[in-house]
Order: sequence, then C-alpha cells, then structure tokens
Amino acid sequence: MTDPERSLKGRTLIITGGTRGIGKAIGLRAARDGANVVILGKTTEPHAKLPGTIYSAAEEIEAVGGQGLAIACDLRFEDQVAAAVQQAVEQFGGIDILVNNASAIFLAGTLDTPIKRFDLMHQVNTRATFLSSQLCLPHLLKSSNPHILSLAPPVDMDRGWFAGTLPYTLAKHGMSLCTLGLSQEFAAQGVAVNALWPKTAIATAAVENLLGGPQAVAMCRKPEIVADAAWHVLTRNSREFTGRFLIDEEVLRDAGVTDFDQYAVTPGTPLMPDFFLGEPDFAALRQLLHG
Repeated sequence: MTDPERSLKGRTLIITGGTRGIGKAIGLRAARDGANVVILGKTTEPHAKLPGTIYSAAEEIEAVGGQGLAIACDLRFEDQVAAAVQQAVEQFGGIDILVNNASAIFLAGTLDTPIKRFDLMHQVNTRATFLSSQLCLPHLLKSSNPHILSLAPPVDMDRGWFAGTLPYTLAKHGMSLCTLGLSQEFAAQGVAVNALWPKTAIATAAVENLLGGPQAVAMCRKPEIVADAAWHVLTRNSREFTGRFLIDEEVLRDAGVTDFDQYAVTPGTPLMPDFFLGEPDFAALRQLLHG
C-alpha cells in the first residue's frame, strides 16, 4: 500500500554499492518516483560472476523514470568518496539521502580470518559508512527532508554471533553503531539516521557466490522487499523518524502489506533467516557454506 502524497520525486540519493542487488533495487524504487540516483561502485566492466556495471545500473534507473549518475568509486579511499559527493552535488544541486549499502563479507571465525579480510570488512562496512556520512552531512543539512539509511542489523550483544563470526559481526555492528551515534548527534538538526535489515536472506550475488549457490537462492526473498521497505522509511518526515533499527518485513506490515509471497524467489519454499536475528545456528551455516 503506497501513500500517494509520499514520494521521492526530485530527491537526490547517493547509494553506495548500488550496482546490483539491494542497492540497485532501492535505486530503482526511488527512480520510479522520479528521483535522481547516484550509483557508487567499482564495477565498470562486465564481470563473470557479478551482474551489471555502474553504467548499466544507471541506465536501468533512467529507463524507469529517474535520473541516473554512475560514479566509479572505491569507498576505501577518502579522495574518491569526496570527489563522488562533489560530482553528485554539481550534477543535481544537493544531496537529500545517503544509503550506506556497500558491504564486504567473509564468514569465518578468528583463526580462519586473514587480517587482510578483517581490514577489508572494516574499511568497506564501518569506515565507509562513517566516511560517506561525514562527507554527505554538510549537504544533507541543507535538505528539507534529509535521511541516512544504512543496511545494518539491530545492535545486539548476543555472544553467539560474536563467537562464531567475530570479524564480520564487528564490521556490521560498526555500521549499526554509526547509526546509533549519528542519529543522536544530528537529531536536533533534522537529519534522520536509521538502519534497515532483512528478516530473511536476500537473493544477491553474495548469497549465490558465497552462501550456497542456487539452493540458497531458492530460500531467499527478492531485493525488492528491502527496496519497498526503504521507500517507506525514506519518505517519512526526517524530524519525526530517526534512530530506528528496522526489519524490512515489519516496516511493510506496518504499512499495510499482507502479501509477502510476491517477494519470495520460490513461493512456498521455507525461507532462510538472515544473520543477527535470533539464535545463530553455525552448524547449519557451515553445512550451507561447505555442503
């Protein structure tokens, strides 16, 4: 159910990791309203295992009614992120929304995680969320309805997740803590800072390539469920809706959605829960990863 008075028409979004999956789905949903969507990503040439490029994503944005801008950007480098933000402002006159979607994943315990993988996850997850937010905030503060939305889990100190996948859990919770801190720091200035997390696994390249292939994908929902939930968050009044740790299905239920089969990759197939929600089952995870 969509409120006809709520829209992202004319709003400018920067989406990190917007080439494919959840990031692209959020961009396409905004574009259908007539938004300006800035895609930040590293994929400029077709890749054997990763669908699309930043340019094909921007073309899809424009095909559904939005204005697209593809910017090649490695979020690990401050100068590249700063240049991307400046280019977005020059192209569209400002920034209304930042979606921190980019994420690196490596699911292993302490002894099995190379430090280069640990560093990569913290650079792309926690550090890039902080850096992108820091660089966008001067422009967001000029917007009439500014939002930062990070794809990050609820803050939960359950020892199970930390014990089983400590490096990845630290990096994702770093994004969550950025949400917590920024939402408090900028609440008085009207910037909404929220986190959104899927209830079930989402059919992305990461699931297909790293978490079990087609068998795992069949147990997923489509990225559109997160995109639709994000739309409901990003069209809220920023001064009245901040500091929330949201679950996609709960957001949509609150909005009146009752048909969730539309989001299933394979309707009727049991759904795989996402990480960080409920008790971790590492035996099942190892089975999924290694067969």
